[in-house]
Amino acid sequence: MANGHTHGAPDGAEMLRAHAYGLLATLLAGPPDAGTLGRVGAITGDEGALGQALAALGAAARSADPAAVEREYHDLFIGVGRGELLPYGSFYLTGFLNERPLAILRGDMAALGIDRAEGRAEPEDHIASLCEMMAGLIAGAFGDPAEPAAQRQFFERHMARWASRFFQDLEKAEAAVFYRAVGTVGREFMAVEAEAFRMIG
Repeated sequence: MANGHTHGAPDGAEMLRAHAYGLLATLLAGPPDAGTLGRVGAITGDEGALGQALAALGAAARSADPAAVEREYHDLFIGVGRGELLPYGSFYLTGFLNERPLAILRGDMAALGIDRAEGRAEPEDHIASLCEMMAGLIAGAFGDPAEPAAQRQFFERHMARWASRFFQDLEKAEAAVFYRAVGTVGREFMAVEAEAFRMIG
């Protein structure tokens, strides 16, 4: 997504959230190379459910072979004709690609000053793009960091109704090995985010 000027600096907790969304965006936008796997392998967690999921993702990255992960990504998301999963909001919400949820997202992106990423062929309601947008809203990539109410609105309009289901499907996908751990992190993080947004309501 396009970057704007950052006016305010989010606090440490907000940057941790932005980094979590950024991590998911990176791993879901394309297969991680050896350098990315090395960085993910340095992740440690804590005793909470999300912390344990992050620790398991770090362990999965340390034992992963980049070529095998690339094949896994292809089988999950690209395939011959199509991959095992279709990581798009329109598909999860309507059963079809490029439907009304995508049009609503594009309208909200325009209102927030978020441009479509150059050179990206996928529709903007791809889970990686949505995670990237959430990271940018938190960190101030599109101007000032978004207020919690604006973050909540974006999350509830474009992720809350389907992202957890996608991550659960990723955990259970036949082709998933490394990406099973990514699915668990995503599912746990979506639960944390949903609860936090309920509390600010």
